[in-house]
Amino acid sequence: MQLEIHAMPGHLLRRMQQIAVAVFSGRVGAAGHDITPIQFAAMSALASRPDIDQATLAAMIACDRATIGGVVERMEAKGYLRRSINRLDRRARRLELTPSGRAIYDRLLPAVRELQGEILAGLTAKERRTLCRLLAKASAAADSTP
Repeated sequence: MQLEIHAMPGHLLRRMQQIAVAVFSGRVGAAGHDITPIQFAAMSALASRPDIDQATLAAMIACDRATIGGVVERMEAKGYLRRSINRLDRRARRLELTPSGRAIYDRLLPAVRELQGEILAGLTAKERRTLCRLLAKASAAADSTP
């Protein structure tokens, strides 16, 4: 049955988020890891910019500050990242991947790249690029709206 919401972008984006999380969790779980998409995003950010603080990490992966605290705590408990005091601002904590966290990130990155196509099954390569370009454009516009 076709409902009006089935043509609404908000509903479609929510549904695609469900699909993306299910595909990610299935693939990463099959590889023997208990890592969420947001934890993987944090790993990606820390792999490219080590020694950043939590606020910077949150901004880089579009995560609110309250949520990032829990993400960081869980990743630290798993031994994937380390927090240390920032010498320039003792209130801030520097974050970095541990060698174990970096190894897991490096091992999972090819699989995560590959599963992107599974998330967008049914689209051609050109349609996938177009969709990603449009989603990035809409996200940037929403981010710049006060």
